[in-house]
Amino acid sequence: MPVQVNLDELLKARGMSLTELSEKVGLTLANLSILKTGKAKAIRFSTLEALCRVLNCQPGDLLRYSGD
Repeated sequence: MPVQVNLDELLKARGMSLTELSEKVGLTLANLSILKTGKAKAIRFSTLEALCRVLNCQPGDLLRYSGD
C-alpha cells in the first residue's frame, strides 16, 4: 500500500503502548490495530487530529507516502 502508517515507530519513541494510546485517544484497540497494520482504508481527520495531539506529532510524522 502506498500510504504507510508509522504508528509503531512513534509509539516506541514515546514509550507508549497501543493500549495506552487507545485510552488517551478514545479509539478501540481493534481500530488502532487496523490502522497500525496498514489495513485501514481511510482515517477521519478527527482521528488524525487526536493521534497527533496525544503523540505530539504532525500528520506527516504519522503517515508516509511510498510511491507506487
